[in-house]
Amino acid sequence: MATEVNLIEKLKHYFGFDKFKGDQEAIVRNVLAGNDSFVLMPTGGGKSLCYQLPSLIMDGTAIVVSPLIALMKNQVDVINGMSEEEGVAHYLNSSLNKAAIDQVKEDIMTGRTKLLYVAPESLNKEENIEFFKKVKISFYAIDEAHCISEWGHDFRPEYRKIRHAVDEIGDAPIIALTATATDKVRTDIKRSLGIDDAPEYKSSFNRPNLYYEVRPKTKEIDKQIIMFIRQNPGKSGIVYCLSRKKVEELAAVLRANDIKAAPYHAGLDSATRSETQDDFLMEKIDVIVATIAFGMGIDKPDVRFVIHYDIPKSLEGYYQETGRAGRDGGEGKCIAFYSSKDLKKLEKFMEGKPVAEQDIGRQLLQETAAYAESSVCRRKMLLHYFGEEYKEDNCHNCDNCLHPKTKVEAQTAVTIVLQAVLAVKENFRQEYIIDFVKGRGTDDIVSHKHDQLEDFGSGADEDEHIWNPVIRQALIAGLLKKDVENYGLLKVTAAGKRFLKAPHSFMIVMDNEFRDEDDEESHEGASSALDPELFAMLKDLRKKMAHKLNVPPYVIFQDPSLEQMATMYPITMQELQQIQGVGAGKAKRYGKEFCELIKQHCEENDIDRPEELRVRTVAKNSIQKVKIIQCIDRQIPLDDIATAEGLDFDDLLTKVEEIVYSGTRLNIDYFIEEVVDEDHVDEIYDYFCDSVTDDLETALQELGSEYSEDEVRLIRIKFLSEMAN
Repeated sequence: MATEVNLIEKLKHYFGFDKFKGDQEAIVRNVLAGNDSFVLMPTGGGKSLCYQLPSLIMDGTAIVVSPLIALMKNQVDVINGMSEEEGVAHYLNSSLNKAAIDQVKEDIMTGRTKLLYVAPESLNKEENIEFFKKVKISFYAIDEAHCISEWGHDFRPEYRKIRHAVDEIGDAPIIALTATATDKVRTDIKRSLGIDDAPEYKSSFNRPNLYYEVRPKTKEIDKQIIMFIRQNPGKSGIVYCLSRKKVEELAAVLRANDIKAAPYHAGLDSATRSETQDDFLMEKIDVIVATIAFGMGIDKPDVRFVIHYDIPKSLEGYYQETGRAGRDGGEGKCIAFYSSKDLKKLEKFMEGKPVAEQDIGRQLLQETAAYAESSVCRRKMLLHYFGEEYKEDNCHNCDNCLHPKTKVEAQTAVTIVLQAVLAVKENFRQEYIIDFVKGRGTDDIVSHKHDQLEDFGSGADEDEHIWNPVIRQALIAGLLKKDVENYGLLKVTAAGKRFLKAPHSFMIVMDNEFRDEDDEESHEGASSALDPELFAMLKDLRKKMAHKLNVPPYVIFQDPSLEQMATMYPITMQELQQIQGVGAGKAKRYGKEFCELIKQHCEENDIDRPEELRVRTVAKNSIQKVKIIQCIDRQIPLDDIATAEGLDFDDLLTKVEEIVYSGTRLNIDYFIEEVVDEDHVDEIYDYFCDSVTDDLETALQELGSEYSEDEVRLIRIKFLSEMAN
């Protein structure tokens, strides 16, 4: 084994570093001593050096099993680039032709190759096993070892066969490496590779330089992403999407908005993928839009942001993907967009899979939902998931810590939960416990006769939104634990039992509310204005203008439009028309004073405005709206337009409302005269003249049951078209 001086010399010689990071030295020494090792080291911690350095020092060839063919090239280029000789590192996979494979084998047999990357499929090929039997293997490195476990975020069945191949080829030390693994995954890896006794080198999962934020996923998501990238010009970033189709669409939208972006997914040919990868590393492009096929093994230290367009299937996946930001210790912003609709979609994808696999998938999704919805420090939530305690109350680098919610007392609620878990013999999951304390007699609860227990319904009087945050925060506080091996059953810990004997204050924060948008009319911009002072001033101006013109304030601009103005700071007519609900007509009619007010506010407060508001879309759905306008101009009945466009009548009215809200004047009197009683028209019209809101539900309530919803919507369209446009 190399002496300490030699090891530092070798480190300096091959990698140019003066000292090791974290556990690197201990791991390298363990490998050099011929022992098995298990390495759990977050992305950016210097994982690959743990096997690359010993491979260059030891006799023989080290076999590195890596899951993605497309990304082996990057690793091999790095090693060969710092070596004085050719062929020190190679990869062996299906992308090579026969001549290239022969060259690799020759370099291995002559002892030139110290490091050979193989895909698990290549390792298990009979002809390769026969070849490797003739080679002196220094050790086996299993990279991305979480792929072995069904509980890992990227399960690969071929990884399960690695131990069989090792037994065939010949025994040598094994080093398993992963950037993310819960206790369950760690046990799976060691058991499958037959290295149960290997020492574990576990680095902290805390990446203090990474900023974590979860935003509600609205129809404005493309615009938000474009604005974010523009506010970070020239910085490298990755946007992850779940589907190849969305990757292609979003990359096209970004390019249409002058952002240097390219798509990356497994459906592209390997030459295109390699070129995109190289362009990203060489900074010819700034942003990669990718499925999770991108990033493993990419050694780009200055990725400044990672955006999740869709919420990932597991927290392991999320952690590993966000871990590609800020590997140099510099800034790394991690923004995820979340909608419960996405979770339902992911659950649907699981249908048809084996029941056990579906069950694991659902548990992993629930953990992701808990992370997204919780108001607890995101760092604390993540580290707790990986079995690490984060003792600070505020990390000062996540959205929940920068905008903390008021804590509420939950002593009674946590006592009810702990007693309920014990009452059902610690044999059920979170959803069951919540149904039980609420007193919901579900089929499951009735079949277990738990509706007859004294504690059934013990939390019926509490706020129904308290149970998820109470259970999640009781888990973090160590009062409860989740038995992952057994489907996530909740158990009361010793600390939980002590709490029941002597209850004390237990303060929690309630979850964030993520309201899904059900239709086009829902408040897309209602994420509240970024500049509350300006928002108040704009409302005041609207009120004065409404009074002067003798119209309700909402006729001028609706609240979501004002909120967006207080976020985007438009100061020209062209910029104003990019605001939701503001078309050319509205801008011309009311916009001048609003632009002047915003401009003055920006100058007085030294506000840097987002430089460019226009978001160009690639395939605009406005073609249909143009058709609708043309049909109304030709006085075609609205129900006939709906049929021709393949829309429900409700959906057509929604489209017509959008057209009118954005400032286009439409005359639908010809249709109203046919279908609405004349007295009703006058009464509904008068109602909107006097009302302070155009809200449909409020109108239906105040007008009474003799007016139908369609009638009210039609007259509201007439009123807004005449008064606002």
